[in-house]
Amino acid sequence: MENVYLGRQPIIDGNGKQYSYDILYLDSHMQNHIDNDLSASASVVSSILNKFGTQAFLSSNKAFIKIDEKFLMNDLIFMVPTDFFIFALFDTIEMSEKVIERIELLKTKNYTLAINDTILDSYTFEKYLPILKMLSFFKVDVHESVPLDAKNIIKELKTYGIRIVATKIEDHAHYELAQSLGCELFQGYYFAKPKILENAKYDASKFNILKLYNLLLEDTNIDEIVTEFEKNHALTLQLLQFINSGAFHFRNKISSIHHVLSLVGRQPLAQWLMLMIYSKSVASGNEASPLMLMVKNRTELMEKLLKAIQPDAKSNALGEAYFVGVLSLIETVFGVKLEKILERMNVSEITQSALMHDGGTLGELYKVVRDIELFNISAITEFASHHKLASHAIQQIIMQSMEQVNQFQREFESAKGANI
Repeated sequence: MENVYLGRQPIIDGNGKQYSYDILYLDSHMQNHIDNDLSASASVVSSILNKFGTQAFLSSNKAFIKIDEKFLMNDLIFMVPTDFFIFALFDTIEMSEKVIERIELLKTKNYTLAINDTILDSYTFEKYLPILKMLSFFKVDVHESVPLDAKNIIKELKTYGIRIVATKIEDHAHYELAQSLGCELFQGYYFAKPKILENAKYDASKFNILKLYNLLLEDTNIDEIVTEFEKNHALTLQLLQFINSGAFHFRNKISSIHHVLSLVGRQPLAQWLMLMIYSKSVASGNEASPLMLMVKNRTELMEKLLKAIQPDAKSNALGEAYFVGVLSLIETVFGVKLEKILERMNVSEITQSALMHDGGTLGELYKVVRDIELFNISAITEFASHHKLASHAIQQIIMQSMEQVNQFQREFESAKGANI
């Protein structure tokens, strides 16, 4: 095999918290099942363990990895550590006597097993009945038509201690369907497609953060900015915790907003504020939300891709790339259409064009970022070819961004859990 392209998609629980990842991969021929090539699964596992590293690729999360019958039956599988992966068996694997014996052996060796995206009906249940006690997860495709008896089958699966992962959640309707069926875990960027209410009320506290953002980027007196911060005690406390958590490296502890502004600078602080909008609660909870991490990933990709195609890009251009990424999901938080939010903000026409119409260079970058999330390899390859980037360059940028997101998550959660 010439190359394997890797990506990851978050799997979240019913409270919107990160649970694990699903590993996405394609070979150089743009095939995603690769179920005729034993080396595919081995190459994916080897890349994560040896090339990228589990800490960089997975952080502290386990990951579902798809395996075919050839990899399942090969003794290479026992070289895979049990700590990092959940083996998701393709539903094309027949439950022969040899396959069942192998699954039993894997279970005794503490491997975690799942069935990859499948349709839950009586035939499926009967097919997997001999191995249900060895399974920990069933990944269920809820995007296709759902059989009438799916809810009862899910209830029966739960008696075996099996957790149900709903996949291909593309909108709120599919999320509600998955919940009604009894699914516990959810895969897909449904939270990136909000249910927009035309007459929704503005959230005053979040718009106060937008006001602070504008003040930071304008030539506003520092005392006025400090005053605005002090009106929001929870936000001020969170900022001080984050600054003192190790995300920044200062000789002495920082104890005031005035001190922060003097040492950190206005633009980095404004960028931090925008990320805070995506935190479901500034004052409580110790975990960064998947939505927040998704936005952080977009900002990293936007800046790194701009540097790749324009190595001499100045800080103001990189700043605009950052804000296209950070504003790209802002309507998800407010439940208000993007154009109405932009009316309240002092953003450039270039940024607005990129966000609303994929216009200009930033719009092109924004589109390829979405292609990366959707794992649209053909579009990514076309982008790389157009800008004369090396074949491995985009994958390297994706991995660097993942590592930055993981680092941000650790620092954010350390700050949330800190006692000052």
